Amino acid sequence: MKIRFLMFLALLFTSVAIVAETPTSGPLAAALKPLVDEGKIAGAVMLVADKDKVLALESAGYASLATKEPMKNDAVFWIASMTKSVTGVAVMMLVDEGKISLDDPVEKYLPEFKGQQVQEREGGPLHPPKHPITIREVMTHTSGLLTARDPRLKYVPTLEEKVKQSAQFPLIREPGTKFEYNNVGINAAGRIVEVVSGMPYPEFLQQRLFTPLGMKDTTFWPTEEQASRLASSVRLNKDKTALEDVKLDANLPAETFAKLSKTATVPRRVFDNFGVGKFSEYANKYGEPAGGLFSTATDMGRFCQMLLNGGTFDGKRYLTENAVKAMSSVQSGDVKVTPDTGYGIGWYAKFAGAEPPGMGSYTHQGARKTVMWVDPKNGLAMVVMVQNFDMDPDAHKRMHQSFLKAATGVIGKNK
Repeated sequence: MKIRFLMFLALLFTSVAIVAETPTSGPLAAALKPLVDEGKIAGAVMLVADKDKVLALESAGYASLATKEPMKNDAVFWIASMTKSVTGVAVMMLVDEGKISLDDPVEKYLPEFKGQQVQEREGGPLHPPKHPITIREVMTHTSGLLTARDPRLKYVPTLEEKVKQSAQFPLIREPGTKFEYNNVGINAAGRIVEVVSGMPYPEFLQQRLFTPLGMKDTTFWPTEEQASRLASSVRLNKDKTALEDVKLDANLPAETFAKLSKTATVPRRVFDNFGVGKFSEYANKYGEPAGGLFSTATDMGRFCQMLLNGGTFDGKRYLTENAVKAMSSVQSGDVKVTPDTGYGIGWYAKFAGAEPPGMGSYTHQGARKTVMWVDPKNGLAMVVMVQNFDMDPDAHKRMHQSFLKAATGVIGKNK
């Protein structure tokens, strides 16, 4: 009898594990399945939550087109610029503690920015800015700093070196006069977090946010186990007729890979998706504040729920309500991103428009089309995880509209 009971328990737990990992069906999966069938995306994981619980967690399609590996709810994704929203939380934690102010000059904490000049065109005259760039301006992409695409910027392996290098060059316009998406500014804010807190930026996030919030799969450096769940990035093939798995640096000689592996252990699946640069990031424990994180739909759902709850989650306070309000409202003054949106502290803030999500919602997307929304009007936190290098604008718009319709119209009304 005891043996039979133990066999029953083993079968039960195995069944539960299979259910947890198996692709799920429902209104969210149904909303994005046409995009999978049409070859616009390989697969997706989608989450909708209210303040208290996850209302839906569903997956569709494939984690790898090459192997037809089904997408699972615990798949890991590179969230890229969604990291900016996490950096926004880190900055606002220090604001809450009175250690910094959004209107503080960056040079107060990073002296390498002292004496910066403005040069509005290459070879043009230099003149002092009307005011030194502020933390608010670097966090809202209005600082006037040169952008990460500038060819004068060379590769350096640490955040400190990266920020010091960017400070050597003149501003390209007066601070506070124009929105220009700018990783350099967000990285400067991340460096301020390091200087003020006295700990490396990734360590600050781990201690103050990821561990207490239960974001167990959010990291700059996926482990072998996490990498085994990594959703493969996809891009259009040479003929532009279909999507295929990305394999960067696929022709790297085996002996070169072996040599690099002596400097750091990078999971092969991470290398295939992101190339040789990951060896330096793993070796130097470099985490980019502007776009380096990997995560899951579940982890980012918890992050969004914390903000939806006004800065608290599971009885622990991470931010004051005033800090959340500042993050999620337009902080760029008269400088708008679109007629309907401005930029807060690490978030795009919606102030007009009738389409979902609701007025007052805030959002951020990553380079490979991951996206999250916090929608206080409808009381929802929403996440879509995909990994597309290429997505035509129509498909991209359809993905957002189809998901939001299912999330706010079907799940939101039935919560």
